[in-house]
Amino acid sequence: MRKLLVLGVMAVVVAVAACTKEGPVAEGEPNIAGEDASKQITDEFIREIIAEISSDAYEGRGPGSAGDVKARQYLAGRLAELGLQPGAADGTWEQRFDLVGVNSQQPAEWNFDVAGDSLTIRQWDDFIISSGVQNDRSEVSDAEVVFVGYGIQAPEFDWDDYAGVDVTGKVVLVMNNDPDWDPDLFAGDTRLWYGRWDYKQQKAAEMGAVGCIIIHTTPSAGYPFQVLQNSGTGAQFELPAGAAPRNQFNAWLAEDAARKLVALAGQDLDVLREAAFNRDFEPVPLGVTTSIAMDVEITRVQSANVLGLIPGSDPVLKNEVVIYSAHHDHLGIGPANDAGDTIYNGAMDNASGVAEVIAMARAFKSLPVAPRRSILIALVGAEEQGLIGSEWFAANPTFAPGKIAANLNYDGGNIWGETHDVTYIGLGKSSIDQIVEMLLSEQGRVVKPDQFPDKGYFYRSDQFSFAKIGVPAVYLDPGTDFVDRSPEWGKQQVDYYTEVHYHQPSDEYDPNWNLDGMIEDARIGFWTGLAIANADDMPVWNEGDEFEAVRLEALTAD
Repeated sequence: MRKLLVLGVMAVVVAVAACTKEGPVAEGEPNIAGEDASKQITDEFIREIIAEISSDAYEGRGPGSAGDVKARQYLAGRLAELGLQPGAADGTWEQRFDLVGVNSQQPAEWNFDVAGDSLTIRQWDDFIISSGVQNDRSEVSDAEVVFVGYGIQAPEFDWDDYAGVDVTGKVVLVMNNDPDWDPDLFAGDTRLWYGRWDYKQQKAAEMGAVGCIIIHTTPSAGYPFQVLQNSGTGAQFELPAGAAPRNQFNAWLAEDAARKLVALAGQDLDVLREAAFNRDFEPVPLGVTTSIAMDVEITRVQSANVLGLIPGSDPVLKNEVVIYSAHHDHLGIGPANDAGDTIYNGAMDNASGVAEVIAMARAFKSLPVAPRRSILIALVGAEEQGLIGSEWFAANPTFAPGKIAANLNYDGGNIWGETHDVTYIGLGKSSIDQIVEMLLSEQGRVVKPDQFPDKGYFYRSDQFSFAKIGVPAVYLDPGTDFVDRSPEWGKQQVDYYTEVHYHQPSDEYDPNWNLDGMIEDARIGFWTGLAIANADDMPVWNEGDEFEAVRLEALTAD
């Protein structure tokens, strides 16, 4: 593995308040205590945690399941073993939250009708559907289908896909992703929240629709239809419903089925999509109606965020915090794969991220004096159900939002070896950029922006929940330029994992994994958090960033 960080860059980044046995390091001196601490991030330690919580004994860590409870107990035990303090507001390790399990009894077929003609599509092959309401039945009768393009309302881009149409009581048919051909419009090929499925479903409900159908394509979703088949069946967990409007149902349609649906209306899907690429797009009522009803099994369970605290050493700055997050849940038990395996172990996603974060906690606890700011380890639950655990934390934070200096999130570690680069999801958004760039330069590596920007990763993992309350947040993902490999090799590994193992029972721990790159990445994460925790000032969003205004409001409130 590469040299550890002992040279001048660390003196500059961490120096003023980094602690050794003798006290703060003078500017210009190497941070030897931090270097020794970083050596606590080891292959053996990380590998042990991954292998444990991704084993069949944890039954895939589905929210509210016995495996979920077992994983939380194990993780709290590991944090206690390291000497962290319980971090929940009630003095325990767990910030509990209620979950409603919505298990829709999906019909085998779904019919659409127009002028005496009809189309029947099949569950699993053609569509995946779930109830949008937390009731024992979801039902829609004779609702017209309206094609609404991307289903986006974005006044800042002068864009309104609902202009001139009332979709109250109707079903909207919507494209995934967002417009991507102009870097000055929706950030070009970098997907924003506007392109995410949860935005489209929420917007449809706000507009009065009774149902939302999203057209799936692998490029627009970032994963194949099989991911929806496996993760979209069985109980779907949500926080208890509030007063916000909800669709009666939310569905995904395979692209071929969508073509047949619009053809039933005498339309061509490619022509409709081409029209939707423009600001002057107008929604297209298809004249097709549909009815569907589902019985829904409602269950109520609890899950929790596992929180461990390292109090800061500065009498004032200890009231501020750097949060490391990783989600501990996965999909639990689901449909069998071809080998008959029903346990969705979630080894890479996200036992690996959990192990990295706990390894960083181990490094922090080995420092002779704690950082100036506090460090909170947040192993959050129910991420796979829609970032629920981190959303709950953001709504009920243990530190006020204006006192949270930064969030560093980990969701899937590098299992393929050393890289020349690190993928920084959120690069260009905050002052954390400069810290990461300097640290990677010392490691002999480079920072790269999201290398799959069309997949919208910033809005797909838990850092998004923190960003929405104004916290400067980053998601440090593995690089793709692997040492002693061809330039395209890394992307091939990521693509293969996504196509074959992502959200499948085959995401299992393999003792042949090469964790050298994961260790390097975790050390960068440790140094980054240490620099933030010891700096005089907290990071800031870059001027004009989408989260800047809410950050300024949070700082004023606190």
